[in-house]
Amino acid sequence: MARTKPTIPELKHLDHVLVSETAIRRRVSALAEQINRAYRGKDLTVIAVVNGALIFTADLLRQMRSPLRLDCIRASSYHAGTAATGKPVIIDNLKLDIAGQHLLLVDDILDTGNTLSAVKELLLAKKAASVRTCVLLDKKARRVVPFEAEYVGFEIPNEFVVGYGLDFNERYRNLPCIGVLKPKFYSGTV
Repeated sequence: MARTKPTIPELKHLDHVLVSETAIRRRVSALAEQINRAYRGKDLTVIAVVNGALIFTADLLRQMRSPLRLDCIRASSYHAGTAATGKPVIIDNLKLDIAGQHLLLVDDILDTGNTLSAVKELLLAKKAASVRTCVLLDKKARRVVPFEAEYVGFEIPNEFVVGYGLDFNERYRNLPCIGVLKPKFYSGTV
């Protein structure tokens, strides 16, 4: 008997799907291959910016072949809204000693650049040998600091997106795709 995928009611909260589950799977695989080539023969420490990068990082790590360590850092610049509020706050710092290590900083989205810029600066201050950045989404229209990621999944327009780890008030992270949330679900009219 064929198994059907369970439906997720919150998919109806999307105005439209921006990146499908299949496209995400393919692109994560391609990113992992790029990273595998770049770090061939090197030990790697992956630093995930949680909570948003959790799902992306897990899928990426399952396809990486370098010996690696994983740590997480918690940073926030949204504070329960739909737009970055400025200076990011580092809420929870690293547990691993990263001095002399090659680091891959993984995040769900690069928009203003404030958070990733601040986190990368922090990692370099801890004497990392190198820091490269991998993001699932790049929203260049919102950039306010000069920051670019070395590895990018998808460039997206300036729309508020959720799914595949991205949230609004900690909801929608479990959606298998990335979609644009209908305004009524974040404007308080529902």
